[in-house]
Amino acid sequence: MKNILSFGTLLLILPVTAMAFQTVTYGWEESNTVLGVYGNGVPDLEYVSPVHGGSQSLEFVETPLGGTPQAFVGWIKDLSDGDTVIASFWVYDDTPSATPSGRIWGHWNDDPVDPNAYNGSASGNNTYSDGTGWSFLEWEWTVSDGHTGLMIEGRIYSGLEFDTIWIDDLTITAPDGATIVLPNIPVALVRSTWADIKSAF
Repeated sequence: MKNILSFGTLLLILPVTAMAFQTVTYGWEESNTVLGVYGNGVPDLEYVSPVHGGSQSLEFVETPLGGTPQAFVGWIKDLSDGDTVIASFWVYDDTPSATPSGRIWGHWNDDPVDPNAYNGSASGNNTYSDGTGWSFLEWEWTVSDGHTGLMIEGRIYSGLEFDTIWIDDLTITAPDGATIVLPNIPVALVRSTWADIKSAF
């Protein structure tokens, strides 16, 4: 009995450490669109409709037709194995059971300054926008294999040239020690030295 009490007392005095998180949001209310694009996607700002929140959203058009265009909408850096990142946004399409559709996805980007670097797919949600208006898409990634950066993608799946989806109200939750880069950070700053980037936060 004495040993059990001693063990219980030891448990009470051990420090409890919980990971702290930061959450940021972005609604395309400024003049910037994306951090980068892969494939035949053209990003622009929508000022009238459809808009989920605020007065603007990100319009993403496939032109010319081909591949799976990806808009790079958020970049999380300074990550370590075991860290978790949750990202979500709203996607608008009005074509039920047909393309275009939107999807949240991610890829690893371990380069400290180049938003176009690619270090493998990080996968994402198997759910697509449903074509009935605004759809909420969310996914959680767990960092592994020594990766240090994650790029969040908004993808368009299309069957016709000039197919369009709209993305709005991005939310990213990441560990406190991570650096989150959003489209409102000037591209010149993103491409500058790592020391310059860190000094902006």
